[in-house]
Amino acid sequence: MAKRALISVSDKAGVVEFAEQLQQLGYEILSTGGTKKLLQENNVAVKGVDEITGFPEILEGRVKTLHPSIHGGLLAKQDNEEHIRQLEEQGIQPIDLVCVNLYPFQQTISKPTVTVDEAIENIDIGGPTMLRAAAKNHAYITVIVDALDYEQVITQLKQGAVDAGTRRKLAAKVFRHTAAYDAYISQYLTKEAGEENPERMTITYERQQDLRYGENPHQQAAFYRNPLGSEFSVAHARQHHGKELSYNNIKDADAALQIVKDFGEPAAVAVKHMNPCGVGTGASPYEAFLKAFESDSTSIFGGIVAFNRAVDGKTAEKLVQIFLEIIIAPAFTDEAMAILTTKKNLRLLTVPFDRKTEHELIYTSVEGGLLVQDQDHFTLENGDVRVVTDRQPTDQEWDAMKMAWKVVKHVKSNAIVVADSNMTVGIGAGQMNRVGAAKIALEQAGERARGASLASDAFFPMDDTVEAAAKAGITAIIQTGGSIRDEDSIKKANEYGISMVLTGVRHFKH
Repeated sequence: MAKRALISVSDKAGVVEFAEQLQQLGYEILSTGGTKKLLQENNVAVKGVDEITGFPEILEGRVKTLHPSIHGGLLAKQDNEEHIRQLEEQGIQPIDLVCVNLYPFQQTISKPTVTVDEAIENIDIGGPTMLRAAAKNHAYITVIVDALDYEQVITQLKQGAVDAGTRRKLAAKVFRHTAAYDAYISQYLTKEAGEENPERMTITYERQQDLRYGENPHQQAAFYRNPLGSEFSVAHARQHHGKELSYNNIKDADAALQIVKDFGEPAAVAVKHMNPCGVGTGASPYEAFLKAFESDSTSIFGGIVAFNRAVDGKTAEKLVQIFLEIIIAPAFTDEAMAILTTKKNLRLLTVPFDRKTEHELIYTSVEGGLLVQDQDHFTLENGDVRVVTDRQPTDQEWDAMKMAWKVVKHVKSNAIVVADSNMTVGIGAGQMNRVGAAKIALEQAGERARGASLASDAFFPMDDTVEAAAKAGITAIIQTGGSIRDEDSIKKANEYGISMVLTGVRHFKH
C-alpha cells in the first residue's frame, strides 16, 4: 500500500516541487481546494479529500477535512493492532505525512480596512486541527508547517525515513505555530471585545535574530519581535549599514526612540545605558544635534543618537567626527549615507516615524511573571498644572520647564533634569535619593544652571533639593507635588525668588 501525504497550504511557495518529489518517492497525494488545483495544473497526480471522505466541501469550505476518514488516518497508532483493525473495519488508510499551513489571519488583521467579518472568515479551523492531530501522532507521522523544512524532509525520505528526532522537532514547531496562530486570534478578539486586563495574557513573538550574547558575554540572548506590535520600533527598523545590533544596542536604541518621539520640532537625542545624556532641539537636525552634543560632549562618546527628521549631509559631517554606535532617523539623504558609511561599524537604522503609537503596551518580565502597563504619555496639557510660588515663570522659563519635563520621564528614577528652552544641560539619573540626583545634574550643568529650569520626576520629600537648585542658579522648578512637606519646598523657593510649578502627576521610570 502506497504511503499517503496530505498537502493543503495557504502559502504555496515551493509546494509544487515538494509534491513532485513526494510523488517520485511513491507517495499518494491528497489535497483540497486551491492547493489541489495548483498541483493538478503542474501535472502532479492528486486525489481530492472529498474522494476519501465521500463527503463534499460544505458551508463555503468551512468543513472539508473534519471527517473520521481523515482524522482516523492521522491519529491511529500504526503499531497498535486494535487501531489498525478499526481502520480496516472502517476502510480508512493511515496518513504518513502532513503538510499544512494556515489562512493568513495575521496579514488579514494587519490591513487598516479589515472588518470583523473578514477577520473571522480567516480563522482557520480544519488546518490547525489536522496539524495538531498529526503533531500529536508524530511517532508515526511527519508533519510540516514551514516550507523551509521541505528540503530536510525530502533528504531524509530519500535515505529511507524521517528520523524520530526530526519528527519530534517538526511536531514541536507545529505546536508553536498553532499556539502563535491562536494568540493572534485571541489578541484581536480581546481588543475587539474591549477587554483591558484579560484573565490570561496570550501574546506571541517571532525570532528576529540570534544575538552573540546578552548584557554580558557569558549570557545567551536572542531578539524577538511582536508581529502585531508597533512598526515604530527597533524590531521593525531597517538597518542600512554596520555590525549586527547587540542586546545592549537594542535596549538603548529603543530608549532613544521613546524619547525622540515626544518632540514635534526637530530634535536629537543621545543615549547611554538607556538614559538620555543629551537632548537638543532646533530649526534643523543639524542645530538639534549641536545642542544635544553640547549637553554632554563626554558621555555621548560611544552612544546612540536618534533624530526625528531625516539626517542630511551637513549633520552627517558633524556626526562622523565622533564615535557612535548607532544613528537612528526617519531617513538619511544620499549625501549623508555616503559620509556615514565611511565608518565601517557604525549602525544606521531607519524607522517609520509616521507609524508612531501611544497605545502599545509595555511588557516587563520578572522572574516567574510579567508586568503589563500602558505607556506614560502624560503631557502638561493633560494635567492640572499650577504655579504655587509668588513669582510667575517667564515665557523662557516655561519653555525650559517643558523641555525638562519631556525628558525627565525617560530618565531612570530618582531623576532630575536641568534644561534651558532647547537643550538639556544636566541629567541626574537612577539615584537612591532625590537630592543626590539633583547634585549630579547641577554639577554637570555647572555655570549653565544659572537661569536654567529644573524638573523632578516626583515630589520633593524635603526642601534640600530646592536649596541646592537655588545655590546653583536655577530660577524655575517643575515637580509633581504631593508631599506632606510641599509647603517647605514652596517656602524655600519663595525665599530664593524661584518660580515653582506643580503638575500633580509623577513620572517614575524603574
